[in-house]
Amino acid sequence: MLIRSLTLATLLAIAGPLFAADGDSPLDMDKGRARPLIVIAPSTVDPIWVSLKKSLEEPANRKGFTDRNMVLYSVLNLMGQRDGKDLGPQDTAALIRSLKLGAGAKTKVILVGKDGEKKLEQSDAIKLDEIFSAVDQLPAAEKEFTATVAAPVAEAEPAAKGAKGAKAGKNSKPAKPSKPPEMPDD
Repeated sequence: MLIRSLTLATLLAIAGPLFAADGDSPLDMDKGRARPLIVIAPSTVDPIWVSLKKSLEEPANRKGFTDRNMVLYSVLNLMGQRDGKDLGPQDTAALIRSLKLGAGAKTKVILVGKDGEKKLEQSDAIKLDEIFSAVDQLPAAEKEFTATVAAPVAEAEPAAKGAKGAKAGKNSKPAKPSKPPEMPDD
């Protein structure tokens, strides 16, 4: 029994991080729905971050940002936020890992498309108009991605409704859980 326990513990210790790394990025929940704009800066007074933040506070720019289905992620001094709401340390680390940036102390501005791919990566000062023009060039390819993601869901819904209608006339009891097999002792 001790050998099985040690084997299981070793297997979980090795495989656990591999399973956790597969979909733990906050960007995964925006895939197909929004275009994340990520700003990674070493401090809250970084000039690139301050100018972008000031531009986003203007009503016209804020409306353009929301009309383009964009979401703002900021990682300032290793503290992450999504649209002004704090991310946990694990989510922030997962966000940075998913971008595969490498080492560097420069400020980065990254635009990710609805398909989850990087569309723009800039280390210099960038204006919000440049980001908007990059987004405006994307929709043709992204509409195809959104349509392919949404189409299987739309086709599956009528089939599920038809199956529910057929089972609605039956009165059936839920199945009893089966007894788990007994493990032999070593």
